[in-house]
Amino acid sequence: MRLVLKLECKGFKKLSINYNYSLASAIYKLLEFGSPKFSSFLHDIGYTQNGKSYKLFSFALHLEKAKIEQGFFNLVSPNASIFITSPLIDDFIKNFVIGTFHSQKIELFADYVKTEFKILQAELVPPPQFYEKMKFSLLSPLVISSYANHNDKVGQHFFRYDDDINEINRVLNANLFHKYKSIYNKDYAGCDVSLRWDEDYIRKMEAGGKRISRKITITKDLANPVDIVAINAPFSLEGDVEIMKVGYECGFGEKNSMGFGLAKVV
Repeated sequence: MRLVLKLECKGFKKLSINYNYSLASAIYKLLEFGSPKFSSFLHDIGYTQNGKSYKLFSFALHLEKAKIEQGFFNLVSPNASIFITSPLIDDFIKNFVIGTFHSQKIELFADYVKTEFKILQAELVPPPQFYEKMKFSLLSPLVISSYANHNDKVGQHFFRYDDDINEINRVLNANLFHKYKSIYNKDYAGCDVSLRWDEDYIRKMEAGGKRISRKITITKDLANPVDIVAINAPFSLEGDVEIMKVGYECGFGEKNSMGFGLAKVV
């Protein structure tokens, strides 16, 4: 299930471009109003599969009009919206909605700046019709990675759009299968999905000197920033509808609960 929150920035209209961690924290705080126990479980433990923890939600922040200056968004318009999605209707969506009605605001603290948004409205986003061939665009960048041996050292490799598409699909499907088992408590028995990037979009962006893959910094604290590489390009999927829905509702790829991999159908 997917919601969109309509927001209005109050007071100081400045927001760090590294807002992901602070917005994720604000979401957990809203969940606390509905269920402190569930919020704590999701934040501290989550749904574990194959040694990894899955939070099973994602979000994307859209600012109506803003300029980037010295690492901050200067909000030309106070209006903004947050898309948030999860398949956990009873545990996540209901408790989140309770939190929005109770708090009626979202406060973000990032890079020593506090940005406050008033929650004006919460709306349900109607679910799309799914088919075996679908096109998606990203509301927030997509993160896919694997661990590889390089110069006798094992390290995390973040995939770029021009990496081996077969390897990208292998990692993407494994991630979706683990999420499926976390949701339904059973192994996924269907077929894989196959991702293809929108090559026309990529050519257009490259011709204009614009980046498809870019580094994003997650700042839990300024002393220990975490850099990741994310891809921002439309893509198509072909395969089993059931597993496509998992990606749509949880977010595709990794770090969904930090605001990555949220896609819409086009």
